[in-house]
Amino acid sequence: MVGLIQGAIVAVRSHYTSDVIISTLNNKTYIENSPEILGIVNSLPQVEGVTARYLEGGTLEANYKTRTNDKEKPNTAGASITGIDPVAEDEVTNLSKFIVEGEYLQPGDYDQVLLGAYLTQKYLPIDSPGFSTLRDVTPGTKIRIKVHDVEREVTIKGIIKAKVDEVSMRVFMVDSQLKSMIGRNDYNVDEISIKLAPNADPALVRDILKQNGVDKVAKVQTYTDAQPKFIKDMVDTFALLGNMLSSIGLVVASITIFIVIFINAITRRKFIGILKGIGINERAIEISYVMQSFFYALCGSVIGIIFLYAFLQPAIAAHPIDFPFSDGILVAPLGGTLLRIALLMVTTIIAGFIPARLIVRRNTLDSILGRK
Repeated sequence: MVGLIQGAIVAVRSHYTSDVIISTLNNKTYIENSPEILGIVNSLPQVEGVTARYLEGGTLEANYKTRTNDKEKPNTAGASITGIDPVAEDEVTNLSKFIVEGEYLQPGDYDQVLLGAYLTQKYLPIDSPGFSTLRDVTPGTKIRIKVHDVEREVTIKGIIKAKVDEVSMRVFMVDSQLKSMIGRNDYNVDEISIKLAPNADPALVRDILKQNGVDKVAKVQTYTDAQPKFIKDMVDTFALLGNMLSSIGLVVASITIFIVIFINAITRRKFIGILKGIGINERAIEISYVMQSFFYALCGSVIGIIFLYAFLQPAIAAHPIDFPFSDGILVAPLGGTLLRIALLMVTTIIAGFIPARLIVRRNTLDSILGRK
């Protein structure tokens, strides 16, 4: 259950925010001093890749050449127009892997765009007064983009679909072309996603950037900081549900051990009576059954850990469960697993001791003769 949400978080980190994201302040329209900030970012040894994006709201229109009736509803959609360096973007977010139709952008692809799948009726067939999608568009279709008062006819080079709304609901074009459309010549961008080297700490890089004054002109966030509150609430909710189910599983396991030990002791009470009769201490008999239950729990835990970490987790990581809004993965932190095993051991010892104690306390002669 936790993996369902964790898969969405991993997707956003891998294909949009990366490890650290720098974005505009709430009262600004772009990141001021972007060239200096990019210089600081590229100088950090932890940084493996950087992509800078230009963002502007705009309107898309398709089939405008074949529209003959002014009363006919225009084939339009609102979208966030994103200017990127196709090579840098792909290195950081692997954007090209999400092309479902057509081809990925190249640095020289002027008047060509990647269209987010959720902006097309084919991939998002909804009819809402407040939200519209483009009808009858495919790679090769010409559409008209309007940003502010500037219009440009472009060709759809590819359709891009990812389980990240910020990807599937945007239009991507070469950054230099979008800059010319919005008249921005100062190289100030709107988003900077930073990919770090393996094992690098995103919080450390965030703090270094803040120490260099970047937070005075932009928001500096790790991928965790950038998560919306509802995502964090869903993570907490699913974690709570997961703990509840784990607790139920723990109770079921304890009851199972209790039944197994109780039946074992009942069927062997004659031998228990004989052991008591020849002078074996009751405590020693009880401990033997406790050790038996402990052995069952230990063997089951070892087999479970081997199956979980050697087979199940790698298999699901390589082939995630395909949910509509995320690729579900298996979340099983080693610390949490060991804690649950420790709790299982404790409850198993108690579950083994109680039935053994009930049988051992019976009258020795009654146990030997099989009397109730």
